[in-house]
Amino acid sequence: MSGVRHERVRELLKREIGESIRREFATGDVGLITVNDVVPAGDLKSAVVYVSVLGNADQQKRGLVKLNEARIRIQALVARAVVLKHTPLLKFVADDTIVRGNRVLQIIEELEKTTPAAESSAPQ
Repeated sequence: MSGVRHERVRELLKREIGESIRREFATGDVGLITVNDVVPAGDLKSAVVYVSVLGNADQQKRGLVKLNEARIRIQALVARAVVLKHTPLLKFVADDTIVRGNRVLQIIEELEKTTPAAESSAPQ
């Protein structure tokens, strides 16, 4: 399949899945669910959807459970909005890249705080 077409389908799926989730779920119950990325298979028969759930730990767990319970409904909504030969079978996966990125930034900040103290005490 053409790389450009595959990329366009990926972006279209990402947008439509995000819209379907936004319409189907109240943020108070399951937190704020965002679609970070969609990785469709080469034949477009399946796709892994990477999602982040912003909220407390209970909302995050409940959000992933609700997404998996509503997977077929979301696939049906996407099938109506996106015209493809096969509607991809969706698999929702928690994406923790934001959490890991924040942790890396926190470590960098801690290193920057300790580095000036060490440099000022060094003899010149």
